[in-house]
Amino acid sequence: MFYELAATTWGPEEVAAINRVVASGRFTMGDEVAAFEREFADYFGARHGIMVNSGSSANLIAVAALAHKAERPLQRGDEVIVPAISWATTYHPLQQYGLKLRFVDVELDTLNIDVSKLEQALTPRTRAIVPVSILGNPAALDVIRAFADAHGLCVLEDNCESMDAELAGRKTGTFGDLNTFSFFYSHHISTMEGGMVLTDDVELAHLCRSMRAHGWTRDLPVDTPLYTRTASDHFEAYRFILPGYNVRPLEMEGAVGREQLKKLPGFTAVRRQNMALFQSLFAGDDRFIIQRENGRSSCFSFTIILNPARNPDRDRVFAALKEADIGFRIITGGCFLRHDVLKYYEYDTVGDITNAFTAHDLGFFVGNHPYDLTPQIERLRAVLDRVCA
Repeated sequence: MFYELAATTWGPEEVAAINRVVASGRFTMGDEVAAFEREFADYFGARHGIMVNSGSSANLIAVAALAHKAERPLQRGDEVIVPAISWATTYHPLQQYGLKLRFVDVELDTLNIDVSKLEQALTPRTRAIVPVSILGNPAALDVIRAFADAHGLCVLEDNCESMDAELAGRKTGTFGDLNTFSFFYSHHISTMEGGMVLTDDVELAHLCRSMRAHGWTRDLPVDTPLYTRTASDHFEAYRFILPGYNVRPLEMEGAVGREQLKKLPGFTAVRRQNMALFQSLFAGDDRFIIQRENGRSSCFSFTIILNPARNPDRDRVFAALKEADIGFRIITGGCFLRHDVLKYYEYDTVGDITNAFTAHDLGFFVGNHPYDLTPQIERLRAVLDRVCA
């Protein structure tokens, strides 16, 4: 395809890392995963990193940790404020732990949660908020953090689409009590599959670490706040304290992650160069609504919403993109309120949901990659200019 949605970021270094693990004979998580956890946490200035097998699993064990912490754990029936646009597994762990979702509309230009509606979303049952930075563009995380602190709310920051973005000189993925990342094939760095939870809270870190592997104690230090050891090493080797999962990563994923992390600053720099070209070609054209950058985007992709005021024909646009060999897809997971799975949820909406529906009905995104995309972006512009004349 002339303009792909996704592209590999691997080189010979990643292949050599896999071969190193194969030669070692250790395939489940071990020293490579532990080293990647430390290096990733250090990159973001966090105290603890817990690697798992996907960003979705990172969200799962993060919600589980909030439901099992000693003081004020999340309980069934508690309410969580969420944006109307995100990926499905932003929401699913919340539903699986019996929480009620309060959907808030997004801003049409940033595609992130409309923070002007947070006060309206708050009720006596509200216990947490899940901000999501959509496709590399930081949400108003500073505002959300201040709002949460003022009202005693937990913050689970889903940063799976926005690794290496920044807000006021601070990396996204550091504003929450727990922060999640994804290393899926198409994301900023890739370990094939994989994810990470970052936190500065030792209790939450230990809960995540136990939840990651069966809810057992084996991966916890002796001085953990979660339990008191017995004198029996025989028992302690297989002691279960939490209703956990098995979402461990592979050792080769940790090894690949270490190589990818070294390349991340360079990847981000090139993505931002492509974004500058995209912005220069599309900004100011009222036929198209493109993402307004908040802070410094790490630019996962380029979003375009056809301006509803001009009565656009999205099917005609899509046909032209296909003919031009340009890949495209729905923005993230679209508006979650449009999906069939919602029948299994307890939820309500905060005011009117307008912008998320517009983005769902008239929006799409095309890919961004860590190499020069000048020909691809210029063809995109030419096609859209012609078909939307």
